[in-house]
Amino acid sequence: MKILLVEDDKHLVQALVEVLTDKQHYTVDAVNDGGVGWEFIEATVYDLIILDLMLPTLDGISLCQRLRRKGCQTPVLMLTARDFSGDRVLGLDAGADDYVVKPFDLPELLARIRALLRRGKINLLPVLTWGALCLDPSNCQVTYQGELLYLTPKEYSLLELLLRQQGRLISRETIIDRLWSFDDPPSEATVKVHLKALRRKLKAVGAPADFVETVYGMGYRLKQL
Repeated sequence: MKILLVEDDKHLVQALVEVLTDKQHYTVDAVNDGGVGWEFIEATVYDLIILDLMLPTLDGISLCQRLRRKGCQTPVLMLTARDFSGDRVLGLDAGADDYVVKPFDLPELLARIRALLRRGKINLLPVLTWGALCLDPSNCQVTYQGELLYLTPKEYSLLELLLRQQGRLISRETIIDRLWSFDDPPSEATVKVHLKALRRKLKAVGAPADFVETVYGMGYRLKQL
């Protein structure tokens, strides 16, 4: 799942990016300017946008209004220090789906993020399964035949992406776009390294060696059951 964070508080950005990437296994692009945020939105598909209200160049309200006028239905979470009823009404009327006031309770914020992702265009099921494989996004745990897999954040995100495709083919280019930030794209060789490690860990708990299939020249998919 890919999130755009538009926030000009450097300390908050650092803390949120760390939690969202390391603990929740989301891919996060972070920018500190509303105008730059708009450029990122035009260039990349996001599953959620977290938007500060007061931003340089283009404020959060104007950015959200522009987003909705364009017809983009990506969920928007307003994150701001302005705790006035009128500001909340303004943000929601501009097209925001939720509104969280700083300082906030982190577990509650993460729960609101999960709720918005479930409402988005990607069907965020409570538990993803493929045969004996189970992935629970609420606690980021993966099991095969009941045995826990210990995956790196990228391995987890890669497996989640494949599970959400439900056996459909996904290209290396799409994997790179969905799992890496805009300013840090890897080489295709890096994708292969993560896939090799994921396959090795799946095989170690009893999954077939070809549980993740390679369709040469096209991409990857989960082997049909």
